[in-house]
Amino acid sequence: MIARSEQKSENTWDLSGLVKTPAEWDKGMKKLSGLFRKAGKFRGTLSGGPDQLYEALSYYKTVSMEAERIGNWAYLMYEADSTDPENMRRLAAYEAEASAFSEAFSYFTPELLSIDTEMVKQWMKEPRFKEYRIWMKKTLREKEHVLSEKEERIMSLFSPVSGSAQKAFMDLNNADLDFGEVDGSKLTHSTYAVFLRNENEAVREKAYRAYYKGYDSHKHTIADLYAASINEDIFTSKARGFSSSLEAALFPDRIPVKVYTSLISAVHDAFPVLHEYYRVKARVLGKEKLRHWDCYMPMVSGYSSRRTYDEAVSIIEKAAAPLGEEYVRTLIKGLTEERWVDRYENKGKRSGAFSAGGYIGNPYILTNFEEDVLDSVFTLIHEGGHSMHTWYSVRNNPYMNWSYSIFEAEVASTFNENLLTQYLLSSASSDEERAYIIGKNLDDEVATLFRQTMFAEFELIMHRKAENREAVTLDVMRSEYRKLLEAYFGPMMEFEDVSDLEGLRIPHFYNAFYCYKYATGISASIALSERVLSGGDKERNDYLSFLKSGGSRYPIQALKLAGVDMSTPEPVKAAAEHFGKLLDEFKRIRGL
Repeated sequence: MIARSEQKSENTWDLSGLVKTPAEWDKGMKKLSGLFRKAGKFRGTLSGGPDQLYEALSYYKTVSMEAERIGNWAYLMYEADSTDPENMRRLAAYEAEASAFSEAFSYFTPELLSIDTEMVKQWMKEPRFKEYRIWMKKTLREKEHVLSEKEERIMSLFSPVSGSAQKAFMDLNNADLDFGEVDGSKLTHSTYAVFLRNENEAVREKAYRAYYKGYDSHKHTIADLYAASINEDIFTSKARGFSSSLEAALFPDRIPVKVYTSLISAVHDAFPVLHEYYRVKARVLGKEKLRHWDCYMPMVSGYSSRRTYDEAVSIIEKAAAPLGEEYVRTLIKGLTEERWVDRYENKGKRSGAFSAGGYIGNPYILTNFEEDVLDSVFTLIHEGGHSMHTWYSVRNNPYMNWSYSIFEAEVASTFNENLLTQYLLSSASSDEERAYIIGKNLDDEVATLFRQTMFAEFELIMHRKAENREAVTLDVMRSEYRKLLEAYFGPMMEFEDVSDLEGLRIPHFYNAFYCYKYATGISASIALSERVLSGGDKERNDYLSFLKSGGSRYPIQALKLAGVDMSTPEPVKAAAEHFGKLLDEFKRIRGL
């Protein structure tokens, strides 16, 4: 693997829109530290009148924007090469300063919310407060869950301790767990996915058993860590006066609890088509029943198509055409000449992919593009969807409310994947190619809609047990997870004794009630992409209005603007029906 210094500059992102040189960053960090140290200046002044409040809000905006710029550069440099000690130093320095600022500024929200609400609303009518109105409205909504200044300071002091279970799990999972080797090759999280796609079942089984042997040897520790994480969620929700940890997690985005529970119910209703998918997968693999190590085998094997990065961009340009000239032109320039993208793997670079945009600079994309893998094209257009969401949000909102929620973000990314799928299907030159693309789409929808809902259901079960003061032990975790495995996979799957250890290895469980957003996101994106592809200017403009809304609305409202109502289970049901139609088409092509 090449060193970072060996990458061609055109293949790396251009971060000069944030910071031009390390020396400039050091200077900016020094300036930011000075701003941070003014955090206590406004204590006791906020109720003094609109002038005092405006001065404090202006400071908050200024320090937040500068922190975002300085922090993003340090973070992106570290993610591109974590082996560089200077990258490590800068990120650690920023995080330490930011944590100290958070503690010093913890008085701000409680003091703000102690002011008479009607008085604040009157002040907000002044023209100079225009850019703060939406932010203030959302902040006032939190009033009943914000504590006294003293209590908020305690919560802030607890902040460095919170997340300890997550950090310990991540260290164990990413650094300390040793899975050994499979046929002379090191078994890691990344190579595990490769081994499970090997056409030789003996290799798949060997990798599977070695992988779960690693978790089996640490199962008690991991179960304790997850139980601690659940208890932390419950502590925080109770401290802030929520009826449950689920309600606390959904509150910031104003998502009704019924959205979460109706997602699970709608997916349960779709079990027959999900079980049929596994029956078909067993047929294409030539097996009576599937084993757990068979799940990730592609529906169609042997099909390959090599695409360079530039060829992938060309495909994306055609696939995104339904979104209009401005969208396509901006995205393609970002993927090429404006260098939003850090393209290829190097030593010390984070695996996987992400989009990381802020109000200043470009909406940057990290990926590890592989020419022989179609997933790389999907990953690029997926992250491009996030980046274009950021691009539109930044240009249509003031800083204080540009940032959209994760609930919305997963719509913009998977929407683009749907466009790519439709383009590839329309340009396929053979039934074999169509079957491959449909098979991939089926596998992806299982992973995003069905599997993420299963994870979401497990989280809910575990949190409810703990909230009801029931024991949340290793045995309980394994028992409940096995029930879900059997329910979701159905009668075509034969599980192993260690299969339920899967519930101990999901990193997202340490960010409670996150997984459901993938399932709701793909449900919304399927509905919206079909609406745009079958519609005209209005449907496209409705979707673009959603991208432009940023954080100016709550997610349910923003998606209604685009043309889908996620407060009902209908989009989830429609996504399951869409999945069923794809499965029928696959069966028709393959004579199943």
